[in-house]
Amino acid sequence: MAEEAQKRREVLPESGKRNVLITSALPYVNNVPHLGNLIGILLGYGQQDIKSGLFKSVIADLPYLKGTDEYGTTSEAKALVENCTPQQLCDKYHAIHAAVYDWVNISFDIFGRTTTKLQTEVTQDIFLKLHRNGFLQERTTTQLYCQEHHSFLADRFVEGQCPFCDYPDAHGDQCDLCGQLLDPLDLKRPRCRIDGATPITKDTTHIFLELDKLQPEIDTFFQESSARGAWSANGKEITSAWLKEGLNPRSITRDMKWGTAVPLPGYEDKVIYSWFDACIGYPSITANYTDQWQQWWRNPDDVQLYQFIGKDNVAYHSVMFPGSQIGTGDVWTKVHHLSTTEYLTYEGGKFSKSRGIGVFGDSAAKTGVPSDVWRYYLLSHRPETSDSEFNWDSLISSNNNSLLKNLGNFVSRVVKFVNSKHYNNIVPDYKIYSEVSFESWEEKVNDLLKLYVEQLDAVKLRAALATVLHISQEGNAFLQSNGLGNKLAETEPAKCAAVIGIAVNLIHLLASLIAPYMPDTAKSMNAQLRAEPLAILDRWSANSIAPGHEVGKAAYLFSPIKPEKGREWREMFGSNEVEKLKREDATRKASKKAGKPSQKKSNS
Repeated sequence: MAEEAQKRREVLPESGKRNVLITSALPYVNNVPHLGNLIGILLGYGQQDIKSGLFKSVIADLPYLKGTDEYGTTSEAKALVENCTPQQLCDKYHAIHAAVYDWVNISFDIFGRTTTKLQTEVTQDIFLKLHRNGFLQERTTTQLYCQEHHSFLADRFVEGQCPFCDYPDAHGDQCDLCGQLLDPLDLKRPRCRIDGATPITKDTTHIFLELDKLQPEIDTFFQESSARGAWSANGKEITSAWLKEGLNPRSITRDMKWGTAVPLPGYEDKVIYSWFDACIGYPSITANYTDQWQQWWRNPDDVQLYQFIGKDNVAYHSVMFPGSQIGTGDVWTKVHHLSTTEYLTYEGGKFSKSRGIGVFGDSAAKTGVPSDVWRYYLLSHRPETSDSEFNWDSLISSNNNSLLKNLGNFVSRVVKFVNSKHYNNIVPDYKIYSEVSFESWEEKVNDLLKLYVEQLDAVKLRAALATVLHISQEGNAFLQSNGLGNKLAETEPAKCAAVIGIAVNLIHLLASLIAPYMPDTAKSMNAQLRAEPLAILDRWSANSIAPGHEVGKAAYLFSPIKPEKGREWREMFGSNEVEKLKREDATRKASKKAGKPSQKKSNS
């Protein structure tokens, strides 16, 4: 899906109002997003519901911007594998990403990309201002050079033996087996990934961003923003660790072709490294959204920037990008709130497309599980403070118990009763009867509603979703404690009318609360009520659906999933391969601890 197709009504900040700009991390475009990638994107944003949802106190409209990170060695390396140009690869996977997000019901004000003319313009402008202000320096470094095709080798174009675990096919930047971060010069028996030749070492010049000179101002920014914006704990901890260790100059250019051109003489064969310009994708995508983009990105007094990322991307968003902004000397909107998630694992292991491990966005639909159930599961297991594990049995239990037996049962029971011969689809007059217990129960619901709003304001998305289900449980308990059924309708019709009227109104409230999380479910609930969506309220009074209103026919919100489907899906999505990798890892660690060569090494 092209970014033009995703572009929507232009939204600009309004002076004197709270304006919020939302971004989530730009994923590499060299593969299909997996469930862990979706964790950071499934914010409930992009839907109209969120305008009165997460940012309930926002008066002005707010855009949600997203895109794909397309430059760098990962794209070049993947293009080699797929025998196409980097641009062709990026075009292919940009469309795949857009289709995945569309299926899972995520919409953006613009879904952009970093391979645009505006990306080049904004990146080079920042680069040159850093250079002019004395924060860039040329240095000579030693890199691996392939004499066969006469080129320096970026980290992803080098393979060799890992110096830590002896895995023979480690990449130049990281070992896929032990996970250790590497420098290409650390590899034993390095080889060129393109032609298999043994590279030599050779000196080359690169431009370094002198983060050490910027550290005092970065430190001040971090202390102020993390406190004022209430950053998540892991984001603060990771940033603090970087600053405590002390920032060092980092290279921001590479000897490769796929990237933003370096705007300096003598650097025609080099490009700006993707770690530097990836975050610049946020303002450049905004610039593709509106030519008034500076109203969002050069307006810290009127705009709050909320960024949602995984913990492996913290330093880029909390140190390097703010440092680059500061170094330009320009006024910038810098991150206000940083929401950082931990990792989502698959049945205790890592997602791996090459090994067929895990559920990826293009295959989730093959299970037949509706996208809203996937949304619920991922958001209810959002790894906000520690790693979470995806587990098939847990997914099935979430559907069958948390959703079907709780929310689904409440909505079905109430609407079916209004459909019955007692009311013939018409909401009865529920205002002629009341009990003290009804009032105290409504207060309990309002207490939970207040908690829900507070949790959303604090970006505690997982907790707020649990609160919605808690309110639904209270609805079921209300029906049970008052004995809703044929007997109540026949012997105490006024009380029965009051119970059913309050319950119908609770469905209307629940639809508004669940909408940012499960938009299709909310639409179905409102359709059954034949009611327009209800804005999230400060206080609920059980009167949005009036007596005499005609409801629609009851429809099931959820369908049961047989427990044995878990075994089928495990076989389909590589859980056996996960167990194999766990055994290999355990054997490697045991061998290393015993001071013996690992099985991997002895077989190589």
